[in-house]
Amino acid sequence: MAKERQEIENKYKWNVEDLFATPEDWDKALEQLKELSEGIEQFRGKLCLGDPDILKSYFELDTKMGIIASKLGTYAHMVVDQDLRISENNERQQRLQLFYVEYAQKSAFEMPELGQISDEQLDILSKDPRTSDHWMMFDQLKREKKHILSDVEEELMAKTSIMGDVPDGAYSMLTDAEMPWPQMTLESGEEIKLDHAEYMNQRISKNRADRKTAFDLFWKTYKQFEGTFGELMAGNIRSSVFGQVVRKYASVLESRLEGKNIPVSVYDSLVENVNKALPTFHRYLKLRQKMLGVDQLEYWDVYAPVVSDIDLKYTYEEARQLVLEAIKPLGEEYGKVVLKAFEDRWIDVYPNEGKASGAYSTGAAYDVHPYILTNFNGTLDSVSTLIHELGHTMHSYLSNTNQPYHLSHYVIFVAEVASTFNECLLDELMLKKLTKKEEKISLLMNILDGFKGTLFRQTQFAEFEREMYKLGESNQPITGKKLTQLYLDILKKYYGHDNGVCHIDDLVGIEWAFIPHFYRAYYVYQYSTSFIASNALVENVLNGGKEERDRYLKFLSSGCADYPIDLLAKAGVDMLSSKPFDYVVKKMNRIMDEIEDLMK
Repeated sequence: MAKERQEIENKYKWNVEDLFATPEDWDKALEQLKELSEGIEQFRGKLCLGDPDILKSYFELDTKMGIIASKLGTYAHMVVDQDLRISENNERQQRLQLFYVEYAQKSAFEMPELGQISDEQLDILSKDPRTSDHWMMFDQLKREKKHILSDVEEELMAKTSIMGDVPDGAYSMLTDAEMPWPQMTLESGEEIKLDHAEYMNQRISKNRADRKTAFDLFWKTYKQFEGTFGELMAGNIRSSVFGQVVRKYASVLESRLEGKNIPVSVYDSLVENVNKALPTFHRYLKLRQKMLGVDQLEYWDVYAPVVSDIDLKYTYEEARQLVLEAIKPLGEEYGKVVLKAFEDRWIDVYPNEGKASGAYSTGAAYDVHPYILTNFNGTLDSVSTLIHELGHTMHSYLSNTNQPYHLSHYVIFVAEVASTFNECLLDELMLKKLTKKEEKISLLMNILDGFKGTLFRQTQFAEFEREMYKLGESNQPITGKKLTQLYLDILKKYYGHDNGVCHIDDLVGIEWAFIPHFYRAYYVYQYSTSFIASNALVENVLNGGKEERDRYLKFLSSGCADYPIDLLAKAGVDMLSSKPFDYVVKKMNRIMDEIEDLMK
């Protein structure tokens, strides 16, 4: 059972005082931000002139405000996630959101005015030393002018933006704080509360009966709120579609990709290639069935340990040592910063009552340092989660250290590369450390589970998301029941239900409501593309020399100094070709060959 937060030692809790010593200091910073925001008015009617000195002053104000806002937002988000039950923390976050809405209305003239600058002048500004480090913004302006609205329309969009956050906020409140979790009796007789954290524990239980009971109880609980989840998601979709239509994008997908110069074909090719590779995924599922020794693989078997007498458990201190050893190929300086993250309380380690579930890293506080939230439970998977989030942290740290503020925040498309890269490094280390055949088989299956959970599962989510948004774009009704059926059909296809590969109970169709990332339109596919890029980069670094490592570290230090496809190309991966994907599928088959040889 999770402890109350005050029962956990401080060394295992992140130090929010690095951001603001007291809540009162946060209040003062918000007032400072509001005062600075008044300065935006001086640029009204002047941005359209394209004068380098005016734009330089405009960018300087934007940077000052951005750095303060990043700290305010990071602090507000973190203290909410420490304990979702504390209402004053939620109020603080709402105060900041209201400021953003007010400022967006006040500054609504920005994009319409910038959109009036001629293409020729934008080219000149891209080369002028006063404004040249904003070349990408000028390039984006040239491509996106047709999507910029008038002053009045932009102000109206700003006023309505806060409504778009309501479904996500309501969803988080329901699932993380107010959901009535059921009691479950294990076969051992122990009584547990089946919340998110306990569900994650039970789905990897060795006891098949407990796994089935946990799945039934957990998904029945979600199913009770199918209508509510449907309404929340419908509101989320309608909000995104509204923005897409008003700004004259062909689709919500295009609206999410065009700004970062990512072709829609990258998304569609991912879904198409993964569908073609489903026979490889089905091979993995059949191997899992064989190793579990079951007549029919069920969906509640796909997380279970396949080697029954292996129970790899680690203390947090042991996990820390594994992480530090695994990252050695990235050099001494990289390792020093990771050690600092452990020692200086950048990490919130253990679950507590009311704490947000899951894990994340935030590097938004540009002039402080990144932070990590995790819910460490001692499994190898939780060690992998830790090194994963440290990958994000190092990406943020290196980008913040080496780039000016406006170029420091790497885009979502490359956001999972560093984290997945680190997971691969841990896998390589553990394959060397474990010498017993059973342990090695268990680890290799764990690596394959990564392929299942990232390459295939996230692309399955991406395909569902694309079809879900088509409902909104074609003005069709969106209900929880319809989304459940849509998700169930795609799930059955991926898991080979109709061919007897893995049986999918209809109850599991509600799983879509379990995925919070669906409230961030077209986010999840990037886990898959990052997984593909990461595996290719790991191959380059581990089989290369200093040049390959330095290219990768330069990529981590680049923030958004170039478009993501170009950054990856410079690091050594061409995401516009099928070569990286083909390599990953071959690697998966190679691992299955190795497992089958060990089993012989």
